[in-house]
Amino acid sequence: MISDNDNGHSDDDSPAIFIILGQICRRKGGEMKPVHVMLAAPDEDTAVRLCLDALSSKGYAEADLDQIGVMAGRPAEEPHASAYNGAIAGEVAVIAFD
Repeated sequence: MISDNDNGHSDDDSPAIFIILGQICRRKGGEMKPVHVMLAAPDEDTAVRLCLDALSSKGYAEADLDQIGVMAGRPAEEPHASAYNGAIAGEVAVIAFD
């Protein structure tokens, strides 16, 4: 993962695949659980907005986003490999840990 504002991808018009790490819960004041979100976006601000919109639409009431970075390539391990493929296909992939 590449962090900071280095977008880490080529200038070939393909969007960067961002990974956002944080914590979520389904009700305000509830127990926070770890989450990883992968998605394609042109920049960090758009990635964060799309992430929060997706979490809200999936019924999460609160989200604390701790870290954002650009994926340097396809991960080898599941569930991140499938999430990466979904992000390339235009999905917002949410990996929630219970």
